[in-house]
Amino acid sequence: MEISRRFLLSALSAAGLLTVIPARPANAAADGARLLSNTVAVFAGTAESNARPETAVKLAAVENRARAHLGSMDAAGPDELFAGLALGANEANLSTAFRQLYEIALATRIPGGAAPDLHQSAAAQRRVLDGLVRLHEQYYGDQSRGYYGNWFHWEIGISQHISRTLVLLDDRVRAERPELLPTYVASMDAYLRNGLNGDVNLDSRFHTGANLADITTNRILQGALLGDESRIRKALTDQLTVFATIDPYRLNHGVTDGYYADGSFIQHASVAYTGSYGKGLLTRIVQTLKILGGTGFAHGAELVPTVQGWVRNGFAPLIFEGWMMEIVKGRAVSRPDTGYTDVTVVVEAVVDLSSLASGADATALKSYVKHLRATSRAALDPAGFVSPVSIVRYADILGDDSVPPADLNPASRSVAFNAMDRNVHRRPGYAFALARSSERISKYEYMSGENLMPWFQGDGAYYLYLAGQDQTRAYGVDYFTTVPPYGLAGVTAPVEQRRSIPELYGKPYYDDSGHPLNFTSSSASQNTYVYFPCGTARHSGGAVLGAYGAIGMVQSGDVAHRDKAAGVLPEDFVAYRNATATKSWFLFDDEIVVLAAGVGDTTGRAVTTTVDARTAAPDDRLAVTGMLRDGRPWNGPGTADLRWLRYANATRGAAVGYLFLDTPRVRVSLDGVTRSRRVVRTSNPDTAVSRTVLGVTCDLAPGARPSRLAYALVPNADEACLRSYGDRHRGDGSDGDGPLKILANTPCLQAVTHTRLGLTAVNSFAPGRHETAGMRVEGPASVIVQRVRRGPTTVAVADPTMGRDQVSVLVRGRSLRKVTSDDGIRVSRVPGGTRLDFDTRHAYGRSFTVVLRG
Repeated sequence: MEISRRFLLSALSAAGLLTVIPARPANAAADGARLLSNTVAVFAGTAESNARPETAVKLAAVENRARAHLGSMDAAGPDELFAGLALGANEANLSTAFRQLYEIALATRIPGGAAPDLHQSAAAQRRVLDGLVRLHEQYYGDQSRGYYGNWFHWEIGISQHISRTLVLLDDRVRAERPELLPTYVASMDAYLRNGLNGDVNLDSRFHTGANLADITTNRILQGALLGDESRIRKALTDQLTVFATIDPYRLNHGVTDGYYADGSFIQHASVAYTGSYGKGLLTRIVQTLKILGGTGFAHGAELVPTVQGWVRNGFAPLIFEGWMMEIVKGRAVSRPDTGYTDVTVVVEAVVDLSSLASGADATALKSYVKHLRATSRAALDPAGFVSPVSIVRYADILGDDSVPPADLNPASRSVAFNAMDRNVHRRPGYAFALARSSERISKYEYMSGENLMPWFQGDGAYYLYLAGQDQTRAYGVDYFTTVPPYGLAGVTAPVEQRRSIPELYGKPYYDDSGHPLNFTSSSASQNTYVYFPCGTARHSGGAVLGAYGAIGMVQSGDVAHRDKAAGVLPEDFVAYRNATATKSWFLFDDEIVVLAAGVGDTTGRAVTTTVDARTAAPDDRLAVTGMLRDGRPWNGPGTADLRWLRYANATRGAAVGYLFLDTPRVRVSLDGVTRSRRVVRTSNPDTAVSRTVLGVTCDLAPGARPSRLAYALVPNADEACLRSYGDRHRGDGSDGDGPLKILANTPCLQAVTHTRLGLTAVNSFAPGRHETAGMRVEGPASVIVQRVRRGPTTVAVADPTMGRDQVSVLVRGRSLRKVTSDDGIRVSRVPGGTRLDFDTRHAYGRSFTVVLRG
């Protein structure tokens, strides 16, 4: 069920309540009590769940953590509630203090708890209440002294810990400290400074997406504690807006954060964020549905299908063998615990979602859980789940022989997440993930000392995941730690040295509150120019035809460089100029073909284009072999005029081939690198990481004219496979007997034919008519044509600018008639062929497909 945000909000405006929220509970008091007991069950488990052996590790960890916190309270010094957490100036420490009080409270409420020092311990619970009193009196209650640092702690994080703690200790609070509840709720309301009158503000850029889900869930719990039905209903009404599919042409409250029709998820207005904030939203929503279960506020039956759609179309394409892909993590790519840990969070949500679904939908979700467990290269540890109940459900799914493991993805799938400038291309044996950027989508995200060297992560950086591999050896934080930021796979970058934000300004943000743009740590200008700047080009997107894809992007500078040159930004604000390139990626079965034209620099700097960058353990057995253009064998590292190259890691059983269809001499390096993880994130442990880093690079000398490149990645290729391609493109227009043919590679037009597949893929980048391969494309577009001998001709078209009302294609030759098509396609016979007109207005990059016959 897809709910448009416009319909949802208009319904709320007209009726005050959406029909998915029952008009009135049968018994408000009983429903409030049920809501609170459900919340305790979610976080502490039930007597039944906690009696199961599968939960023992989780429960022991909860109890051990609580004992450690109690000991830390005993050792605390002045201005500390817990030893080592100085309070009064550091909002993260204050939030941690509240979290640790929650964790003590949690241990005392575990049903069937076997620890006599903790289970229903009045002494431990009173220490928590005393801690709450002290924190409020000395560090939290005075509004004039609070709200320093990061807004998130004050409006979301601290409130979450407080609300959950008060739920867990509700009986003791009412009996011994009844003033705590209204006192804390009043303070939490007051700290919603981006809200209205102590409540959510749907017009605030802070109250959107995952953040809105967190705030409203907190307020649901507060309403249950207060017995305030109106507070619960208002929070649910606000939360329902996150279920609405974003319509970028009809934004409500100016909000771009949320899920899009193509499966994209955006947070912070322009950051591709499924793998961090997206999973946070998924978790919070599923938890809320569980908390509401059995109450008069429950509305799961109506909303579960929407959440299933998020999983199927948003998450599943981005998870490969239990690993969350790098392209949707924002600044979280610099954290040590992403990848497999990210997917553990998703699995818990899917497990719980399956209990809310029914029939075939429930079975599909359970099968997906089994599939992730079976294919993950790291053991999926349910002790990392939030809820003991979820651990038991997970164990029951794994033990149910009637549920077969099954992916939600078909074996071959190509997904264009054009709303967030991302692509995923999946085949048995590998997955390819591409990060783009544009005037709509950020080039990267940096914030709070995280992701310190992000500059090129949205400039066509790509990641080739090979099946059967432990992806922590190939990607994750250690990839960004050991691979130079200028040499990420797929990136074209100027040869220069950049400095991180802390290096430039001595703090984790640019500070100039006196400037008209008001640069503060959480200001809109900070977001626009420092934390997640967008590009300046419109063209970024592409078409999908079945399981094949064509993507184009005009590489641009960011808005900071543009506006600094225009004199908009302060004199001491540092902005960097980017290199230039027009790029295409054509996604086939066995090859990913990459074309680049206009590769250069407007100021004459040297430029590098990285064909691939891969990492390996220092003691892995690596080999780099290839063939020169003249047919002689070659062994790397070194620089040579290569026809093809093969990188093999014999220790891991991994290999990648590279076909150099039209390139200058290629530089191949194998460098031993040791760096601290702190080079990418200031709060990372100072852990030294050693890797052998493969770099496959094409260089452009200083002052050289713009160049062009054409190459292909061939996952899992052996040498015989690479030899079989022959000398497909010698750079003089002639072609050998291989399946790949470069038809055009200029800044205006890039096109490839794959003869074995009968596919021709075209990206045009400029106004006017573009002729290639028996077709004429009018204006900028992405086109894929598949011709089956004695069969149909299928055409897929997309508008990568997101702004065209119509795209027209002339297919030359015999007249063709329409067999089937998507809506919005007109087929007409014209002299010389068949004209196809595609109504792309407000399609936001969606592909339109038509099947034709002669």
